[in-house]
Amino acid sequence: MIGRLWFMLMMLAVGFVMATLFPALPQRLRSAIGLATETAAPRPQERSVDVPEKALGERQGVISLTEEEIRSAGIDILAAQSGTISRRVVVPGTITPHADRIAHVSVKVSGALAELRKKVGDTVAANDVLAILESREFADAKSEYLAARLVNELQQELFEREKVLFEKRVASEQDYLRSRNQTATTKMRNDITRQKLFALGLTEQEIASLPSEPEATLQRQPVRSPISGRIVERRVEPGMFIGRDDLETEIFVVADTDPVWVDMAINPADLPLIREDQTVSISTRGMPEEGHGKIIFIAPILDRDSRSAHAVAEIPNPSGIWRFGSFVTAAIGIGVQQATPAVPSAAIQTIGAATVVFVHTAEGFQKRQVVLGQGDGQWTEVVSGLSPGEMIATSNTFVLKAELLKAFAED
Repeated sequence: MIGRLWFMLMMLAVGFVMATLFPALPQRLRSAIGLATETAAPRPQERSVDVPEKALGERQGVISLTEEEIRSAGIDILAAQSGTISRRVVVPGTITPHADRIAHVSVKVSGALAELRKKVGDTVAANDVLAILESREFADAKSEYLAARLVNELQQELFEREKVLFEKRVASEQDYLRSRNQTATTKMRNDITRQKLFALGLTEQEIASLPSEPEATLQRQPVRSPISGRIVERRVEPGMFIGRDDLETEIFVVADTDPVWVDMAINPADLPLIREDQTVSISTRGMPEEGHGKIIFIAPILDRDSRSAHAVAEIPNPSGIWRFGSFVTAAIGIGVQQATPAVPSAAIQTIGAATVVFVHTAEGFQKRQVVLGQGDGQWTEVVSGLSPGEMIATSNTFVLKAELLKAFAED
């Protein structure tokens, strides 16, 4: 009995020493040596999460796609290679009308606007009737011409008769000379009144049709467009009295919107690099399209206030997307440089603070962080992170970016 009690005391002593020296002793061993005073609560079993193999790859920057999936997504693949990058000077610009293709349609006499046949936004051709003006000056000028024309015709007949009589020795030379002088005077008067009608804007055809025109319409005169284009502004309303004596004389502004001009402000420090006929690319925020043209004029005088130089570029505008007054960014090409490698700008994406391209691999595409150099909007130099010859995605790369971000979000 005493021996058994002694053994138990020895085991308790050993257990106390072990617990002091090895506090992290497993519970099962502590129980075995008699140190456990209470039953420990079982730890909950950790739930295992099955992560798809594709998602695991995407979290590592790899997007697993088959060749069929690549074709369906419209992703083009191109080898990184040497390219030519345009060196450019970027300046602010404003879209303005072509100075030779804008017309301010005005009236030359005072009168009332009887009709407005066109409205803002309408497309017109040269000589199209834009409005009808009623004016007493038109009636007077037309009547004066018709009277002079009639007198001239009668005098021409009298002169031809007098000439015949003079040749037959029936009329005297004095009567013949007097008739010839009178004929020259009436013809001159007829020509003067005709030229006055031309000055008022009448055409040859309109003047020729005046003898058959009703008297009630002599005061009405059509106002025509001098150029083809589009009506961009209207200054008057129907029934208004317009013309001289501080009254409005301008009715419409007609402009041909193709091509347009770009007024650019050039920093004097960049001026030595700028030449006429250099290429210009324009863009603006919120519009994916770019315009391309050439510099046609560089002003020889700096602006007094801004101390910048004024330059003008001509840009085709067949679709009319470049509107007058729009602010644009103009990139002037001043030279070219070789880049190895160079990639299409559409191949580049930004993920967080990193600039990446997607390299084609056997599994699909792998995200590759790169450092960029110069770019011209279409091609961009890759300074590091990519070697010539590596195959990369060059179109619809936003699809790859979206898949990668989606995998990160699900993680």
